[in-house]
Amino acid sequence: MKILVCISNVPDTTTKVTFTEGNTRFNNAGVQYIINPYDELSLTRALELTEAQGGTVTVINVGLVDTEANIRKALAIGAHEAIRINAKPVDAYYVAEQIAEVAINGGYDIVMTGRESIDYNSGQVCGLLAEMLGWPGINVITKIDIDGGKAICERDIDGGKEKVSCSLPCVISAQKELTEPRIPNMRGIMAARTKPLQVLEPTSNQAHTKVSVYELPPAKSSCKMIDPANAGQLIDLLHNESKVI
Repeated sequence: MKILVCISNVPDTTTKVTFTEGNTRFNNAGVQYIINPYDELSLTRALELTEAQGGTVTVINVGLVDTEANIRKALAIGAHEAIRINAKPVDAYYVAEQIAEVAINGGYDIVMTGRESIDYNSGQVCGLLAEMLGWPGINVITKIDIDGGKAICERDIDGGKEKVSCSLPCVISAQKELTEPRIPNMRGIMAARTKPLQVLEPTSNQAHTKVSVYELPPAKSSCKMIDPANAGQLIDLLHNESKVI
């Protein structure tokens, strides 16, 4: 079984967000980047599947050379090989377009993504890949097992869980309950240095979207303390000021 795991390079959650160039570009200065946490779950579950049934796990990233440290981390976690598409990930469609080209030519049985990246939170790549490849796609799964030529998945729905099966090849995205991420050990870190990392040029350089402006959310207002005996004032503030009732 061959599994392709898509990984994104995202700012650490402690990053202080600022913008440059008239609020049209994210300011990378001093930012620490990590593997997107949802993608780490996909990677770990892919490794568990291949350890149980045999096969290989390849990680793929659309990014410039500065993403290679986190690609090597994915190799240290256990991925067998890596591919970097040498392009800036300008939007979800562009990223999916680049990955689809590799997936269709690589003979993969499963393409795995995270449910979304924690920077833009668009959650589009899984669905776009499934459409581009003409494969079944299942979003935000919390469980996956392979039985013969089928993927048996579970995902949360309102009021319960849904069990879905589809034939391979397929595209799936991981929800946080899928598994627990692995931490690279020293043996994995040393092995990652010699594992193959293939760099491919993009199939195109056309962006499909353009950022007009970024805006930070409004600052939180100060806390107002209301006397517990004055319920009327509280109701008035919630209704007329906060407008939540």
